[in-house]
Amino acid sequence: MNLYNGDIMKVEHINNDVVLTNVSDFNIQQIFECGQCFHFEKLDNMEYVTVAFGRMLRIKQENNKVIMFNTSEDEYNSIWRSYFDMDTDYGKIKRELESKCDELKGAINEKSGIRILRQEFTEILLSFIISQNKQIPHIKQIVAAISKEYGQLVGSVNGKEYYSFPSLDILANISEDEFRKLKTGFRAPYLCDAVRYLKKWSEEESFAGLTYEEAKEKLLQIKGVGDKVANCVLLFGLGYTSAFPVDVWIKRIMEHLYFKKDTPKDKIVKFADERFGKYGGYAQQYLFYFARDGKVD
Repeated sequence: MNLYNGDIMKVEHINNDVVLTNVSDFNIQQIFECGQCFHFEKLDNMEYVTVAFGRMLRIKQENNKVIMFNTSEDEYNSIWRSYFDMDTDYGKIKRELESKCDELKGAINEKSGIRILRQEFTEILLSFIISQNKQIPHIKQIVAAISKEYGQLVGSVNGKEYYSFPSLDILANISEDEFRKLKTGFRAPYLCDAVRYLKKWSEEESFAGLTYEEAKEKLLQIKGVGDKVANCVLLFGLGYTSAFPVDVWIKRIMEHLYFKKDTPKDKIVKFADERFGKYGGYAQQYLFYFARDGKVD
């Protein structure tokens, strides 16, 4: 059981499904469609398939009830509970952000069901390298193609098969030309460089205990990884919740809400750190989805 805003969320195993009732601060559409994840597919209204950590999950939401189909309690507790960040009190986070910043209230109110997914580091790093200068549907296509070509079959829904993102050992044997065949374009050498660093880090080093700045500096060693990609990886793949990725949408809405003029990205990042602190990543997601959804010109 989990406690949110004074209400008890109940977890039950019913007919081979995990059923969560009395779920708050959770909107499955907003979670998947807010730009943080690329390994999912929409099946129907409030129903999705996602693949993470070598498992496939079909998930559906009906108001404050969430159904995870064909899922054991052990699998929920070992994978999906953390993946959907179910032990974090988002009500408290939203209240604290709103108390610090009236300008956030509109974005939080409209996108109140967003959660920061706790995703697999290797997949997030390569996915956000791929994401540069690409729209989300195309990024998803490339991630799916890499998974189908080099990953493992993890399940099917309605006759469509789904594949896991390949392991680091398999990724290490994919050449630049093979990556290019999967439509990665100029990013192919960046992906190979990232895999080389991942192998080194998994064998010799880790990110455990590093400060945000130390972890960011480490990621910036990779060719093709700049501030925006590094911050996305820090937020979505490594759990640095103060990370505040700035892209065109964030720049636009931050200027609209706070600066009222063209503003350098480094000034926006400094402002976000001072205003939002450890909750910068949460604020970024509310603002990003709000802006991308056409709330600012």
